[in-house]
Amino acid sequence: MATWTIDGAHSQVSFKVKHLVISTVTGKFKTFEGTVESEKDDFTDASIQFSADVNSVDTNNEGRDGHLKSPEFFDAAKYPLLSFVSSSMEKKSGDEYVLKGNLTIKGTTKPIVLDVEFGGVQKNMYGNTVAGFELSGKINRQDFGLTWSAVTETGGLVVSDEVKLHINVELIKK
Repeated sequence: MATWTIDGAHSQVSFKVKHLVISTVTGKFKTFEGTVESEKDDFTDASIQFSADVNSVDTNNEGRDGHLKSPEFFDAAKYPLLSFVSSSMEKKSGDEYVLKGNLTIKGTTKPIVLDVEFGGVQKNMYGNTVAGFELSGKINRQDFGLTWSAVTETGGLVVSDEVKLHINVELIKK
């Protein structure tokens, strides 16, 4: 069984949410960690565990970041981590996979499905074996207890319920 860990210097965990239904706000988690265990070279038997520090959320706006950490959204004081545990990794074709698992945010766990593009395996300049993946998917924030909402004067939503996830990870084989 090979164990791989996320190389934080070459990985990014980001999300996008519509603001006022006309523009998009992008955010990321600056602190996260994860491991992948797999016997197969194609990762179809991968067991994945991942967590992100909610207090590391960064949308390039301190006021908004503070609001996201508050009880109206993530409630970082009570729920400092969000986590993901895989249930299956299935190869669709070529380098395309489907990853299924359970995402926990704010104490609520729900199954999610992510599309995965496997970038391949290489040796880095230090002789370590590394693997690259790009993951994407969508969740409904309301499903995870992130229920704050506001309506504009014209009846539009301030923040959409749909959150797009985009994750790039480079793994280092231990």
